[in-house]
This record gives sequence, structure tokens and C-alpha cells, in this order.
Amino acid sequence: MKKPKPPKHADFSQLARAVVEAATNETDDPPESAAIVRGRIGGLKGGNARAQSLSKARRSEIAKKAAAARWGGRKKRRP
Repeated sequence: MKKPKPPKHADFSQLARAVVEAATNETDDPPESAAIVRGRIGGLKGGNARAQSLSKARRSEIAKKAAAARWGGRKKRRP
């Protein structure tokens, strides 16, 4: 049985990297696991579902509280 020939690379460091990637099954691209994909889909659905289930008055209360947390509690620094 013949051994498969390694791919030809320009230098030793490129060959070493290719060997490590092949051995560890890693690439530069981040893995898209099923859990990540499902979480993203659920997150997209969740915000719309929550907004539809809340009354207009309750959404307004939440928005006012968020704006106060964002802008109301900060003190201006003097230079």
C-alpha cells in the first residue's frame, strides 16, 4: 500500500502548519456548531415574540427605564 504524498508547500513553516491543521482538524474559520446556529435562530425569534406579547404601555415603561439607565445616571466630568 502506498502512502499518500503530502501537499507541496513553499517552505517548511507552511508544511508544518498544514500538518498541524490536518492533525487537529482546525482551520482559521470558527466552527459553526449546531448549538450556536440554534441559539442565533432562537434569539432572533425571541425578541419579536416578547415585543408582541407586551402591551404598548409596558413597552414604553421598559424603554423609559432603559433610557434612564443609559443617560440619566452619568455625571459629567470637569476637565
